[in-house]
Amino acid sequence: MRVVPHPETEQLHLAGVLHALSDPVRLEIVWVLSDLPEISCGRIEVGISKSTLTHHLKVMRDAGLTRTRCEGVQRFVSLRRDDIDERFPGLLELVLSHAPASTTLV
Repeated sequence: MRVVPHPETEQLHLAGVLHALSDPVRLEIVWVLSDLPEISCGRIEVGISKSTLTHHLKVMRDAGLTRTRCEGVQRFVSLRRDDIDERFPGLLELVLSHAPASTTLV
């Protein structure tokens, strides 16, 4: 099974997390992920091409916002709530509190 590398909690930097959150598409992905324990990357619909979605998910993973798990040929992504809350208390709660009433889901 392929293991995708992720930064450890203590390696998360505020500038990297804020950069990942600064893009409207990535912000929408965070809002979508906030309602789910985990989702297949192919089921995230945010109105962009597959290759662009892959790029955005990599930026988010490298910043430490998400965790990617491989199962066969599928990849599942989840929000690293506990790690973000531990490192930057209140940040994710603030971001999620500004989510629109309806977020594009699968």
